[in-house]
Amino acid sequence: MPATILRRQCVHGLLLCCLQLLSACSDNQPRLPELLDDAVVLAFGDSLTFGTGAEPAESWPAVLAQLTGRAVINAGIPGEVTASGKSRLPELLDVHHPDLLILCHGGNDLLRKFNPQATRANLEAMIESARQRRIPVLLMGVPRPGLVWLESAELYSRLAEQYGLAYEGDILPAVESDDSLKSDHVHPNAAGYRKIAEALLLRLQASGALPPGG
Repeated sequence: MPATILRRQCVHGLLLCCLQLLSACSDNQPRLPELLDDAVVLAFGDSLTFGTGAEPAESWPAVLAQLTGRAVINAGIPGEVTASGKSRLPELLDVHHPDLLILCHGGNDLLRKFNPQATRANLEAMIESARQRRIPVLLMGVPRPGLVWLESAELYSRLAEQYGLAYEGDILPAVESDDSLKSDHVHPNAAGYRKIAEALLLRLQASGALPPGG
């Protein structure tokens, strides 16, 4: 069997395992408040949140809104680094008063090999901005770029543990490792963004923010 086909089958298997095991991990994840029908979710990040590589309606925030029936605001800006995100987030929180912040940031810091301590400090400031406003956070782990995208950078799981956050650290590495789910070396395509939205849906269900199957 050609190596490329074998690799793709392995990645597809990893994706399936990620999606199927999310609910089984709920006991190890902090609980999130229930998202009522009129809840507002703020999806904050860079191009991975914006949806570069797909149509606006195919970004993961747009698909997540379709899957959940909740309003999901896409606050992704392509090319943004965490230092800029740290400054931009507070005003958005004050304007939209979201019931949940999904934080998916730091990919451009990793691409540009910024000081990881500075990146972590900026992410901490974003988390603190939400906590000061009593807004719960679901943190997404972003993998380091390379030939093989095996796992999210360690700083994300450490931040989740430090702050007791709901955390999704598996889906982005899985999507980034499958060329059939990508529009270029970095960005997912429509199918990849749907996989991300589906994983987030399961994470929200496992954390109690949404009912199972809802």
